Amino acid sequence: MTAQKQQWVKWTLFVALCVIWGSSFILMKEGMKALSAYQVAAIRILSAGLVLLPVVIKNLRAIPINKIVLILVSGLLGSFFPAFLFCIAETHIDSSLAGFLNALTPILTIFIGMLFYQVPLEKKRLPGVLIGFAGMLLIFLATGSRGVKEVWYAALVLIATISYAVNVNMVGRYLKKVGSINIAAFAFVMLIIPSMVVLIFTGFFNLHFGNKLLIYSTLASVVLGVMGTAVASILFYILLRRAGQLFSSMVTYGIPFVGLFWGFLAGETVMALQIVGLGVIFIGVFLTSKPVNGKLVKPDNMLTKA
Repeated sequence: MTAQKQQWVKWTLFVALCVIWGSSFILMKEGMKALSAYQVAAIRILSAGLVLLPVVIKNLRAIPINKIVLILVSGLLGSFFPAFLFCIAETHIDSSLAGFLNALTPILTIFIGMLFYQVPLEKKRLPGVLIGFAGMLLIFLATGSRGVKEVWYAALVLIATISYAVNVNMVGRYLKKVGSINIAAFAFVMLIIPSMVVLIFTGFFNLHFGNKLLIYSTLASVVLGVMGTAVASILFYILLRRAGQLFSSMVTYGIPFVGLFWGFLAGETVMALQIVGLGVIFIGVFLTSKPVNGKLVKPDNMLTKA
């Protein structure tokens, strides 16, 4: 492959990931036009599991038996719980705000690694972590002007990003020798049954599917799972292999702007202080992810899926 073609492929993957992951937040909103938050999240996980089932069948022997429980826990922390937390939060906050807070994932990953996983933090990265948290406080300050209720629901997004961060550190510590795509595929397939249970208990299969809005919301949820979860995860690791750690991590910067674009189209209100907070978070992410003494932040630490 020529150098020019490699660049074209690299940037195509980059833009595709920004658009796919950045669109996840509005797809949740669209799904909840006729479905509950729990149903949208369950359909998302179920769809991703079904799409990744062939990967599991093909690589069945690649997963050590003694790692199955850890992979299930990884699926719960990295996908299942955050999917529900994001959807529940978006019943009361704008999708663009959820996208802004999701940008904290890389910084929280580094912070949690330092606190609980004995991951050393170079002193030169500490200002970036602190700046990132300052940006988060600005966003919460702006959100608080709309009411305490919105702050509480925005906090659910923060909990989801913490869950992502804990998962990344856990995978980095205990599942190093297992391929990332295999971890994701096996985790989602194991979550098919819990997702079905949620759909059964929420009465999804008893709904009247002659309703066009219901069909639309269901399709939006399926697209969220297939594209925003399964396909995007695979594309990210392809980009990682082709472009390296630093370039792949820059997806962090594109996701919130795509979310903001969809939020404007949907008529959501974005406050100036929220934009400032997002900018401050980006500065923090940049300072924590740039090379220090020739070292980069681990690539998985920059996975910023919504």
